[in-house]
Amino acid sequence: MDTLSRLLDLARPQASLDLRCLLAGAFDVDHAPMEPGIAPFHLVLGGQCVVETADGAQVPLHTGDFMMFPRGAAHRVRDTQRRAAAAPLAITHDGLLPIKHNQPGGSDELASSTTIESDLDLLCGRFVYTPGSSALLLNALPDPFHVPLGGTHALGSLQALIGLMRDEAGQRRPGALAIVTALSHALFTMALRVHGEAAGAAPGMLALLADPRLASSVQGMLGAPERAWTIAELGELAAMSRATYARRFNERAGMTVMDFLTQIRMTIACDLLRRTQRSAAEIGEAVGYQSEAAFGKAFQQNVGVTPGRYRRLPHDGKLADAHAQ
Repeated sequence: MDTLSRLLDLARPQASLDLRCLLAGAFDVDHAPMEPGIAPFHLVLGGQCVVETADGAQVPLHTGDFMMFPRGAAHRVRDTQRRAAAAPLAITHDGLLPIKHNQPGGSDELASSTTIESDLDLLCGRFVYTPGSSALLLNALPDPFHVPLGGTHALGSLQALIGLMRDEAGQRRPGALAIVTALSHALFTMALRVHGEAAGAAPGMLALLADPRLASSVQGMLGAPERAWTIAELGELAAMSRATYARRFNERAGMTVMDFLTQIRMTIACDLLRRTQRSAAEIGEAVGYQSEAAFGKAFQQNVGVTPGRYRRLPHDGKLADAHAQ
């Protein structure tokens, strides 16, 4: 399994679609902050808009743009002129998803998306993930995570994927919702890849994976977290000297090699605690700790709760609340 696929396997973000927005003229749609473990996303199927973040940043989105808020931050979706919204928002249903629109008339008059004229066709959904086992991937993403996917320089496969999502959402044939939901997960994976490969990508996991030599050492750590890795050994995997490897890794990851290795171990430990009945001592040994006490101390320092407490959590976004208690 390649490294990005392994990280997604650990994070297990579950995609779900909430609604489709078909908006025209002046509009201003407010999105409240989400609970920890919920990352709302938007995909522009057609048209354009501006997303206003909680800190006041104005981010223009165009056809094919993907935007996700990994930490569930509040934001607003507005028309490009940012005019005062005139028509009230209403909800109808087209047999596939709820449709939010601002076209005058009651929902009885708007039986399907084909009757709604719009300047913006926006697919809105969320990824639900388990804090802890998703930290290595999700916590490394910028917030918001914005990847333009529909431009003239975008890969043909991305444009085809977005086109298929638009067609399935519009035609509403049997199984369309299941297809669009599955494609949302595929789109997220491709967005991660494109972001990591982009010139000037911010330091983090995706920048590491885009560097073939460093990625080989990350694969080594993921494949054998129990091993007492040294920087020299990891440098050999990357075909670099110890000093060159440590410097380049720090530049691309934004942290030291050993701090990164600890994150990998904690992520895998969270996954094992959630998915197996192995004891804390066995899991600690599997991720490189010689005693249950050493593992428990490292786990609490990095995750915020003890291994036993983490295993008892419902894993529905409550980890942050447990840490605060």
